[in-house]
Amino acid sequence: MINGIRIVSVWVLDQDSALEFYTTKLGFEVTNDVKLDNGMRWLTVRPPGNTDQEFVLMDPSHSMLDAGTAEQVRALVAKGALSPGVMSTSDCRGDYEKLVARGVEFLQPPAERPYGIEALLRDDSGNWFSFTQHAGTMRQ
Repeated sequence: MINGIRIVSVWVLDQDSALEFYTTKLGFEVTNDVKLDNGMRWLTVRPPGNTDQEFVLMDPSHSMLDAGTAEQVRALVAKGALSPGVMSTSDCRGDYEKLVARGVEFLQPPAERPYGIEALLRDDSGNWFSFTQHAGTMRQ
């Protein structure tokens, strides 16, 4: 049976730039960087120490999408209209400060929410993520 999601697709405008952003600024590790025969590049990264989840940094122009759809996806990414998901942290405020110092753009600083503490960050392509410390992991 299904027991989770292993790889999350993150549409990016430039894979080299995204690789730099996710590794240098967010501290992710590269797990795969393979050029396939069809021109597609299988580029995956994961948060340090997390062997259960990966992000595939996918260029819509070199994917399974037709040319028209790829351009539509690229436009949505560039517009900042897509959110691939929620990144978890055990210290939203502390990690926010570290990431800001590394040059990560935040759309919203940490704020108290009913479910924990949340900030909103944007990657170098325009995707935005909720960056959340869930209430169950908050220090008292």
